This record gives sequence, C-alpha cells and structure tokens, in this order.
Amino acid sequence: VLQAHVHEAKIASAREVTIWGTGSPLREFLHVDDLAEALMFLMDNYDGPGTINVGSGQELSIRELALLIKGVVGFEGELRFDSSRPDGTPRKCLDSTKIHRLGWQAKIGLREGLAGVYKWAMEKGRFS
Repeated sequence: VLQAHVHEAKIASAREVTIWGTGSPLREFLHVDDLAEALMFLMDNYDGPGTINVGSGQELSIRELALLIKGVVGFEGELRFDSSRPDGTPRKCLDSTKIHRLGWQAKIGLREGLAGVYKWAMEKGRFS
C-alpha cells in the first residue's frame, strides 16, 4: 500500500507524502518466494510437532521502509511523518529460530524484493 501511495505521489509530482505515525515501529518482511521456498524446505526437512515460524529475522523501522520505497520508486519529494496519527504495534517480528536452526534462511533482501514487486506492478499496470 505504501509503495502505491509513493508511486502515485511521484506521478502527481507531489511535494510530499504523509505517513501515519512517527515511523519508529519495527516490522519484519518476507518475500513470498522465500515463503514458498521455506514451505518446500519444511516438507522435506521437518516432521515434528508444533508450529514453526517463517521469517527473515530482520527488522527495520517504518521510517527505514519508507526511505527504501522512496528510493525504489524514485520519488523526489519529502516524507512527512504525522505523529498525531497512531503508530500501531511497536514491534512485529517472528521468532524464526527453529527454522533457522534447521538450515533455512531467507534469500531475497528487502530492497531487492521491493524493486521486483514494483517492476512487476508497473509491467502489469497495477499502478496508475
């Protein structure tokens, strides 16, 4: 959603994009291709009880994410964080220790994933 919002601002030559909150909450992201690979890995390498979380194990702030998106999209305006709006949950990160100990790690970095999704969306006409 943020990537589309920043893209629309770029197309409109907007001077800024407003983002709710302070930008300080931390989030973890995982590319869908890494998730698919992890599920295949688990089918081949795990037959135990209990839940296994699948995550990258890397967190970044909403502010850092917005700056990455700004760079990928090529938006030249400013990012304005509206601290009068809620931040949401301060931290969302899975404990993926179990799958990492089994030998699986995410391979697609966030910048690479964002760029790939942006390129795909542009090719498919998903953004105006």
